[in-house]
Amino acid sequence: MKKTNKRTRKSKTYDQVLDVLAQSANKPQNYKQIGAQLPHISHKELSHILVLLKRDGKLTEPETGKYIIKRESKDEVIGKLDFNARGDAYLVVENIDEDIKVKSGDTLDAFDGDEVAVVLKYTQGKSKPRAFVNRVVSRARETYVGTISAGGNSFFILPDSSKMHTDFFIPKERLNGATDGDKVIFKFKDWPAKAKNPYATVVDILGRSGENTAEMHAIVAEFGFSTKFSDALEQEAERFAKQISPEEIAKREDFRGITTFTVDPADAKDFDDALSFQTLPNGNIEVGVHIADVSHYVTPGSIIDQEAVDRATSVYLVDRTIPMLPERLSNELCSLRPHEESLTFSVIFELDNQGVVKKYRFAKTIIYSDHRFAYEDAQKVIETQKGNYAKELKTMNDIALNLRNARYKNGAINFETTEFRFVLDKNGAPTAVIPKVRKDAHKMIEEYMLLANKYVAMHLYTKNDKMPLPYRVHEEPTEEKMTEFATTALEFGFKIDMSSNKAYSQSINDMVAKIEGTMEGDILQPLAIRSMEKAYYTSKKIGHFGLAFDFYAHFTSPIRRYPDLITHRMLQDFLSKHKSFDYTTVEKMASHSSKQEQKATNAERASIKYKQVEYMSSFKGEEFDGIISGVTDWGIFVEIVENKCEGMVRLRDMKDDHYTFLPEKKKVIGDRTRKTYAMGQQVRILVKNTDLAKRNIDFLFVESE
Repeated sequence: MKKTNKRTRKSKTYDQVLDVLAQSANKPQNYKQIGAQLPHISHKELSHILVLLKRDGKLTEPETGKYIIKRESKDEVIGKLDFNARGDAYLVVENIDEDIKVKSGDTLDAFDGDEVAVVLKYTQGKSKPRAFVNRVVSRARETYVGTISAGGNSFFILPDSSKMHTDFFIPKERLNGATDGDKVIFKFKDWPAKAKNPYATVVDILGRSGENTAEMHAIVAEFGFSTKFSDALEQEAERFAKQISPEEIAKREDFRGITTFTVDPADAKDFDDALSFQTLPNGNIEVGVHIADVSHYVTPGSIIDQEAVDRATSVYLVDRTIPMLPERLSNELCSLRPHEESLTFSVIFELDNQGVVKKYRFAKTIIYSDHRFAYEDAQKVIETQKGNYAKELKTMNDIALNLRNARYKNGAINFETTEFRFVLDKNGAPTAVIPKVRKDAHKMIEEYMLLANKYVAMHLYTKNDKMPLPYRVHEEPTEEKMTEFATTALEFGFKIDMSSNKAYSQSINDMVAKIEGTMEGDILQPLAIRSMEKAYYTSKKIGHFGLAFDFYAHFTSPIRRYPDLITHRMLQDFLSKHKSFDYTTVEKMASHSSKQEQKATNAERASIKYKQVEYMSSFKGEEFDGIISGVTDWGIFVEIVENKCEGMVRLRDMKDDHYTFLPEKKKVIGDRTRKTYAMGQQVRILVKNTDLAKRNIDFLFVESE
């Protein structure tokens, strides 16, 4: 009998029974349920295996005749779950390059982003283990977003996120006033062992599903941001005096008599930077980069500061901004509004006409903004050399052009991708999609902001014992990504030199100069950007590859970015030789800011995607020219040329052949016809369907005659 048991334990059927139990790891199954999934195993053999599994400690019998897999904690791996739309997940573990797949039935009660303990089960003959969630270590978030759906006397919440793999049951007493069709914020409560769905409770009603404000606020909440500030925080902000005291003015360098103006988007509400201009007696030009002195108002440890730390960034959606700071600060006291005096922290440069920095200094200042330019107005003055401050704008633009050329010569990369914006009606519905045009006025302001950021970081690093700023870093691209892009570019006739990082940058700039504004540009520039690493914040000085700067930190937008506010405090500490806050927290703040920035970026993209779907819903059945922007094993992403709206042609909808995905070549190929679809290919598509709830656009390929 012992020999029989030993043989059984080593058999495939033993592992197969264990696998069936693992697939429903949180739900007990009886003898018949297990046997139905393994019809090739006899009743006698199945009974024998179940007895052995129980004896071996592999399963337990919580109810008579019902079995559940026993989870061993000694082999746990801790990581974070990243779900896909199909309910499967990958365990992301620090210091492990390859993520561990966790099948949909093995995720227990975990949700996307949760930190979990996973048990690995190795099966003879298989190189990769089976993984299942043993327990949730910590939840990624407290609240989620979804829509109430009534079914008879029952209520459920359908989550907005495609990564939420289940609907939630809402007992009537937990609806808190919500009704069918409401967009809500809800909390997960529990998931009873015998329940098909987890239980939740409604904590806030955002409005009716489909209404613009409700949907935009839902996107903000989905990514963990709040649209409101607490009453206590708003009251604290209102306590600041609008009038600047004579005592404060006396402490500062006075720029109120020097020509100063702002240049911002036409619809901007906060102005956190201004430029001053004067010609010096020696013929050089003094340009002051004046940044709103947020640190004067927001002090370390205050409730406003604590909220700013938590948010870390403002969030920019298609039709609104969710600010990092309350409106009293962001739109009033810290906004450099025209014809008003403002407190600023400034970097003052002395430059020659070629843009060479001869001297620079830092100062707490007071300014008076003489004029507010919209980008379009400043551009008109630059082009015609007529209008307010025409001489100043021309001189500053000429210097900025020299600064920009010097950056490119030093290895900076010139990316000028075409972006689009939505024209919205009074209800927030998109009526048109038009390109954003970046001209000299935009680039001029950008150049002076880059210069200020660079010199602040350089000064604090070199003059203050390598101070641990929240540096903005951009690492060099990996050889693998460079090779991948170079291969694609070669198909379009462009040879990318990878002999050095500077050569790589120069090759891309040469390519961009030839393809800017063309169809090839729309294809290759986004792909070139994807070949780069993502920029992030860290207390370690790594440098910025894309800008070709050895030193770089954010200083110029403290209204909307918390790292800038930290940099302001550190610069003031250096100038005053007084330490104002705990420097050991800089890396923690930098890491948190990077994560919040990514969430804000995802929220912005989600709002754009929502408006794209809303806009394209009126074009069902119509055809457009497109470019393949991505290829996966389930479909082909296509971006419409004229409006940049992106959708997918699903492989299951391609009826002319069976297509196989070739991941290494980023293309799909027909098994019979050998027809291929690859990144960057120009195609003709038809709009098949739009789904606002899932933010999806489905296309079909239109065959050319």
